[in-house]
Amino acid sequence: MVWDPKDPWSRRQDPLEEALKQAQEKLKTLFPQGGFKLPSGGLANLIVAALLIILVWQSIFIVAPDEEGVVKRFGVPVRTVEPGPHFKIPLIETVLQPKVEKLHRVEVGFRTNLQGRQQMVPQEALMLTGDMNILAVEFIVQYKIKNSTDYLFNVADIHETIGKAAEAAMREVIGKSKIDEALTTGKAEIQQGTMTLLQSILDDYHAGVQVAAVQLQDVDPPEAVAAAFKDVTNAKEDREKLINQAQGYRNDIIPKAKGEAAELVNRARGYAQARVTRAQGEVNRFLATLKEYQQAKDVISKRIYIETMEEILPNMEKVIIDGKGGERVLPYLPLERLTKPAPKLEAAENQP
Repeated sequence: MVWDPKDPWSRRQDPLEEALKQAQEKLKTLFPQGGFKLPSGGLANLIVAALLIILVWQSIFIVAPDEEGVVKRFGVPVRTVEPGPHFKIPLIETVLQPKVEKLHRVEVGFRTNLQGRQQMVPQEALMLTGDMNILAVEFIVQYKIKNSTDYLFNVADIHETIGKAAEAAMREVIGKSKIDEALTTGKAEIQQGTMTLLQSILDDYHAGVQVAAVQLQDVDPPEAVAAAFKDVTNAKEDREKLINQAQGYRNDIIPKAKGEAAELVNRARGYAQARVTRAQGEVNRFLATLKEYQQAKDVISKRIYIETMEEILPNMEKVIIDGKGGERVLPYLPLERLTKPAPKLEAAENQP
């Protein structure tokens, strides 16, 4: 029952006065007239007031804003109350006030001493991975109270239970993972998988808690094989370095090769286009010449003959005599000119 203060603008009676009157009536019923008499005067009023103050003090309790009140009657939980002032039956009801807004912490695989130093607990930390390697896993579990009644009464030692359940969940998740994943990129998945599995286990226990986070503090190989693991890690780093270098060289050489190939293809296409255009020009020229040849065969034949002679004998003096004129000219063969080269030809040959 929530305490309702007296309203100064209403006629409702103060609950404190009602409690005082009820206490006086109970005292009268317990000690009837003639059996026991209260002292008269101010002493009697003082005793009654002290009794009433104790009674009221035992009847009222206040729940803090970050708490939830669980009222027990003869050891059995009967109700839960929200933050604020409340009433309970004195000497019959008791109240537990767990911190429902507080983020509780459980350490697994290690313990933090009073000086703030962490010490590994091998029985909890050593775990076997899916590829048959041993790791020392240290992590913490953070949780909040979801149901105060279940949290207080369903599990005997809730802190120890959460620790053991978290260890079992982590062992199962680590047992399905490889050592490389646990040491490098798979930590986030391991944390998420452990939190999901742990929440399922605690829900089956009706523990009344909500797992807020599972955080890996340290994941390392055992000290006995730390040196070997370090060598393996260095070898893997060297391998990754070489792979990155090879990929860098590949990324550098492939674009160059593609550029050279594209250049060769473009050159070939240009050369092919030039050849095609040139052939088409020659064809057009031949067709035009053929058309003229068909119209004047004698003239075109002579022109082709002369052009051919100029092409095959470019550095020789040539004298062309018409056929009819050649009948009246005495043929002459200059043998002395054939035995020594002409001056123009010697000058041309001496030039670099």
